Amino acid sequence: MSFVRPEAVTALRRWWGVGLGVAVSLWGLWWGLGALGVVQWLGWLLIPLGLVLAWAAYQKARFGGGGEGAGVVTVREGEVSYFGPFSGGVAVLGDIALITLDKSRTPRVWRLDTPGQTPLFIPEDAAGAEALFDAFVALPGLSVEGMLATLAAPGRQGVVIWQRPSHRLH
Repeated sequence: MSFVRPEAVTALRRWWGVGLGVAVSLWGLWWGLGALGVVQWLGWLLIPLGLVLAWAAYQKARFGGGGEGAGVVTVREGEVSYFGPFSGGVAVLGDIALITLDKSRTPRVWRLDTPGQTPLFIPEDAAGAEALFDAFVALPGLSVEGMLATLAAPGRQGVVIWQRPSHRLH
């Protein structure tokens, strides 16, 4: 029997990386101000390391994803797969041409378009959907801050998150 609400546990799991990064920075500050010699220098090096960890975790926490929604998402060896109660499929990251977020649906739905295949629709709250952040960040030219700003922006229309750059010769 847990004395902590499930929503609180979910929030703590989502933001724990930010807390860990801040804790590493504070530990480095403590060593930097209070220790001597090599430990003091190690402390000064831990401060920026912790801040970088906190920033990366903050971006991932803002992405959200994963929850109690329908279906399961896995990202493995360059493939995104989603299997839900009514649809599913696999998309190879190297073949994806367009990623959009349909904000008109509840929950919001990721649409991954691959030439020659039917689009793969993934609910934002599907189990394991947080792994999409790492998959999307690996795409060439994707702006993480732009994606996160689009996620946070109000609106109910579909939004293009990323499109593969075309390499046409004139």
